[in-house]
Amino acid sequence: MISVAGLLTTLGLIMVLSASGVHSYDEDGSPWSIFNRQLLWAAVGIFACWFALRLPVRLMRATAFFAFAVTIAMLIAVLIPGIGRMANGTRGWFVIGGLSMQPSELAKIAFVVWGSHLLAARRMERASLREMLIPLIPAAVIALALIVAQPDLGQTVSLGIILLALLWFAGLPLKVFISSLLAAVAAAAILAVSAGYRSARVQSWLDPGADTQGAGYQARQAKFALANGGVFGDGLGQGTAKWNYLPNAHNDFIFAIVGEELGFIGAFGLLALFGLFAYTGMRIARRSADPFLRLLTATATAWVIGQVFINVGYVVGLLPVTGIQLPLISAGGTSTATTLFMVGLMANAARHEPPAVAALRAGRDDRMNRLLRLPLPEPYLPARAVRERSRAPQRTAVPAKAVRKAKPGTKGKPAKKTGNRVPGTVTAAGKQAKTATKATTPRGHQSPAAPKRRGGTAQAQTKQGTGRSRRSRTLEGQRYG
Repeated sequence: MISVAGLLTTLGLIMVLSASGVHSYDEDGSPWSIFNRQLLWAAVGIFACWFALRLPVRLMRATAFFAFAVTIAMLIAVLIPGIGRMANGTRGWFVIGGLSMQPSELAKIAFVVWGSHLLAARRMERASLREMLIPLIPAAVIALALIVAQPDLGQTVSLGIILLALLWFAGLPLKVFISSLLAAVAAAAILAVSAGYRSARVQSWLDPGADTQGAGYQARQAKFALANGGVFGDGLGQGTAKWNYLPNAHNDFIFAIVGEELGFIGAFGLLALFGLFAYTGMRIARRSADPFLRLLTATATAWVIGQVFINVGYVVGLLPVTGIQLPLISAGGTSTATTLFMVGLMANAARHEPPAVAALRAGRDDRMNRLLRLPLPEPYLPARAVRERSRAPQRTAVPAKAVRKAKPGTKGKPAKKTGNRVPGTVTAAGKQAKTATKATTPRGHQSPAAPKRRGGTAQAQTKQGTGRSRRSRTLEGQRYG
């Protein structure tokens, strides 16, 4: 998982540098400004990935709702004029120290973690369908409404994909998933025709030749760039569409630049990397024993691959333009950092697979763990087992077999078994033995008559102590096998 994400991030940085040079020079007078910001956000994302690798699962679940509530507060704050910044017709950005941050990206990842925790916990408690849906659906509606108010259709569609993936992988009834899917499609259709620029995009998608210099210009230029690339491409940095022929060439339509400069082979290789990402994510989800990690990994994989499908779909003309970025490839700082954080959570789930936990906790040497200073993963324990473990110290432990010491003068004979009794209690046979002056004593201690026998020579004392310790070791060997 980390290797695939590293390849995608490296390829994304290369393509951002190639596609953004002209636009960056027009805006700031330097061809490096957009690439430098993307490189800085990639470094932040790498640190976030390392932090997610070290994050304990219990802490992740304990802070899930608080993190989601904080992102909801951020979505409200970004709508306030003077706090949120307008960009491309959307008031959805915070600008801090010259770096722009999109809170809707943070809301998506917080919703993934909290939704997975909620559904996994309710499933373990055998909750009813109403109890599983009531907290999840209203929270999703609130987040979706705040994102629509910005307005940002792309982020709305992404959050809708996450919600549908949670419902599907949680194993809810099919009628719930189908009704949610139909509601999402209907809402997307209403949003598409509710604003003038959105309806113009849909009309240009249905009839590409109707407005080639207006709403359909961007999609038409993307097709030209893909056609110019051919099979092998024009060469890295040699494309012409980025010379202000294709708007947002470094962002939403960077896949067209990949096809133009690297050709069909490069575009197919990029899609193959995303296919490998999907396979790895679903493999981790299938092998996870923890329902929370299983649901989290499967939903995150569906989220990333869903964005890839929509982005590539509208670049090649199969879908209307929605503004969804290509994960880890497009120039988008918050998107890159949050996606790398999600990759870290998925890799953390891979470390918690039962075979991985057994290997790491057995002390098997692992260079990556030593290099990154990662803690040992905890084995998964269901909630019922955790409750039983917490109650266990309150019970009195009774050994299966209590072994008596051999009587004095019966050296070499095996000790008699007294059956199951709590250490420190005296049975009827013990009382009889006391009256007959043949009392048995606990292991490792001297009998009350022992001080009277200490008047012997030092050599006798040494022999007696040696024999006593030998018998103690023999009895311990019989007890522990």
